[in-house]
Amino acid sequence: MSWKFWQNGKQGEKSSGAREEKLAKPKEIPERVGMHLVSKLKEDPDWVWSLKAALRPKTDEKHAFDIRVFNPADTNRAGVSIANYNSLDAHPEMILFFGSFNKKTGSLQIEKVLKNVA
Repeated sequence: MSWKFWQNGKQGEKSSGAREEKLAKPKEIPERVGMHLVSKLKEDPDWVWSLKAALRPKTDEKHAFDIRVFNPADTNRAGVSIANYNSLDAHPEMILFFGSFNKKTGSLQIEKVLKNVA
């Protein structure tokens, strides 16, 4: 019997070689992003600071992140669990704002998601 406890995966199953990325849980929106939503996009400050952000580090820049902003109250009502940035791929209707920002330089690009109303 061959026990290979140091290998991850089932016996006979080959690893694809691609490293799966570990992403952080959603948290409070970064201050710079919140200030942009309030001052430039004229959103209600009380509402903005109740939102959550899911971040994913950019591969090409050290302090740069992709960001998706969502309302945790909406996800709770819909019974949707958001574990990280990639969780929102399955629920794009929950994304309110998206873009990228750099913590070091302060550069920021945030866009509001336009909802189709039928």
